[in-house]
Amino acid sequence: MPQSITRSERLHPEVRALLEMIDAQGAPPLETQDPVEARNTRVDAMKMLGGEPDVLGYVENISIPGPGGEIPVRVYAIERGGALRPALVYFHGGGFVFGNLDTHDAVCRAIAKESGAVVISVDYRLAPENKFPAAVEDSYAATVWVAANAERLGIDAHRIAVGGDSAGGNLATVVAIRCRDAGGPALSAQVLIYPVTDSSSFETESHREFGENYFLTRAGMEWFTGHYLPSADQKRHPEVSPLLVSNLSGLPPALVITAEFDPLRDEGEAYARRLEQAGVPVTITRYPGMIHGFVSMRGVLSGGRQATKEAAEFARSTSRKSVAV
Repeated sequence: MPQSITRSERLHPEVRALLEMIDAQGAPPLETQDPVEARNTRVDAMKMLGGEPDVLGYVENISIPGPGGEIPVRVYAIERGGALRPALVYFHGGGFVFGNLDTHDAVCRAIAKESGAVVISVDYRLAPENKFPAAVEDSYAATVWVAANAERLGIDAHRIAVGGDSAGGNLATVVAIRCRDAGGPALSAQVLIYPVTDSSSFETESHREFGENYFLTRAGMEWFTGHYLPSADQKRHPEVSPLLVSNLSGLPPALVITAEFDPLRDEGEAYARRLEQAGVPVTITRYPGMIHGFVSMRGVLSGGRQATKEAAEFARSTSRKSVAV
């Protein structure tokens, strides 16, 4: 029998039931596993927790050119043709080690259906086979390609947002900064779902309080970071830890979603405050009772479904504002 674990009474009942189910399975800690073997196990679980995917009028897998070869992407839309639509270039979570087009298929379908936007999910290269900055390079290249091929994709080139969850949230922040510094493509918004913003240390209050027994652990974060980075001295690199970037002005409006019981909560909210201080319009939403990964667990967590709706509405409302400018 697994050892009894004490958790906060504020946990949402759905989250508590999920964590107890995971406890009962007795899987070995992530940090003791081989990354490729762990990836195969996690992918199946992530797909299951995503729930039943929405039916859309148009879903297509294509490959686009990237710095390390072809990048697989999946394009979602409620229908093909008609007026040009806003777009969300989406980067999946998984600690830069896990995740693919299938693990986040339900999330991307839901955002496309609820926002009316074209969603382009990017299957960037994963670590440890492809260490930093491979994921960044692929994500930026995909965003540039989407902007250059907007009309072909049925997209309004002036209404392209970036977004992602966890590691994908990190990539969205970095891509937004790169686009600003490169002079384009211009982005209409960024949707950051419990993003990784500071890998230089794991000493925030939320890391200390929720680094054990709440799904994502501090040891797990060290494991992910160790596989992602070629060397530990890159933890403070601005494209690894965007919270440490000195200038965050001139970035697109942001939605930052965090979870109450997530070790990454404080760094996500700290990044949101830095954006606000730099004059960037920011919406910050902390979901009570939720844990890291709750959006991609939308099949079993109602908070995940609610957050998906919020992300879709933000992408839709921000793109409307960009047209009026």
